[in-house]
Amino acid sequence: MKENPNTFAALFRAIATATAHAQEPDNRQEIARAIAGTRYLDQPVSVVEQVLTGRFADGLGNGRNIADRAVFAAFPWHSMAVWILTQLKRWGYVKGDLDYHAVAEEVFLATDARKRLAQLGLAAPERTYAQHRVMGRPFDPARPEEYVRSFHIPRSSPVA
Repeated sequence: MKENPNTFAALFRAIATATAHAQEPDNRQEIARAIAGTRYLDQPVSVVEQVLTGRFADGLGNGRNIADRAVFAAFPWHSMAVWILTQLKRWGYVKGDLDYHAVAEEVFLATDARKRLAQLGLAAPERTYAQHRVMGRPFDPARPEEYVRSFHIPRSSPVA
């Protein structure tokens, strides 16, 4: 089956527009109210607001304000595709040697995304690889195998 480029463009425009809206801190409370209900997250609005705004109690009696706790970006970072592949390998869904960058660049279509973002007047990063922090851990896409081996509890076969 051949992909329809118009379908991709429409879907990507919707994702990019929603992402740009969510990235604006002033919109986070509205989004929390929209997604907290039983049709989506089924969580108290206050809890979802805390996650999205980064203003929360840390459980030790302190109030925290971490403005960039939640980041929304529509750009398909090749480096994040590499991170996803490390997790697939870690949990046994990918076996053997893997050319992380080749797979990332084949699947995450940065050129198409750049074009669509420009049409919307939204900026895209110049580079498609960056270092990230994922769940508090640094991730360097230039060293994916090192990252996979860095976990104390590796998996050798997929979870059933």
